[in-house]
Order: sequence, then C-alpha cells, then structure tokens
Amino acid sequence: MKFLISVIDDLSNSGTPEEMVAIDAFNDMLREKGHWIFAGGMMPPETATVIDNRADANLHTDGPLIPFKEQFSGFWIVQADSLEVARELAFGGSKACNRKVELRQFYGN
Repeated sequence: MKFLISVIDDLSNSGTPEEMVAIDAFNDMLREKGHWIFAGGMMPPETATVIDNRADANLHTDGPLIPFKEQFSGFWIVQADSLEVARELAFGGSKACNRKVELRQFYGN
C-alpha cells in the first residue's frame, strides 16, 4: 500500500541543521527498509498558484488556496504493508522533522 505523509509546519523555524540531519537519517532508513518511494520539501505557501481551468476558464490566483497559519512544507510517499506500519513510519517522520504530520493512504492499494 502507498501512503502520503505530509509535514505540517507553521514555517517559523523550518529545517534547522539538526532537523535536516535527522530527516536525512530517516530517509536513509526508509530506503534501507524498502519503504521509500519519493520525498520532497515545498517552497513557502506564498509561492503557490491556484489554477482553475474547468470549462476552459483559464484562471489563476497567486498564493495558497487557503491561507492558514499552518501549511504543508514537505512530504514523503512511502510503501507499507499495512496501515499500522505506515503509522509507525509517520511517527518516525514526525520525530525526524520535529513537526506534526498527516498520514493518508492512496486510493487503489
């Protein structure tokens, strides 16, 4: 099964050097244990663009869809044999990046 682990961040002090070392170690563990699919950090929410091309509307709005205090600042896409394993990985990711995370399963697996 594939899961998305989204990092929830208030962007007040993101990615300290210590956190980056812990994240790298977590990423290495994901690779070594066969859970790794992909991961990435996101640019700040103010760099986002919301696109709406339904019915050829060709509309875009600069900035995040919803301007909340907390936004997603990064993510992991992981492979796990069960929801329980995915939760364990999410707990590890939360500890490594020192942030709350949201765990969601992809459809179709």
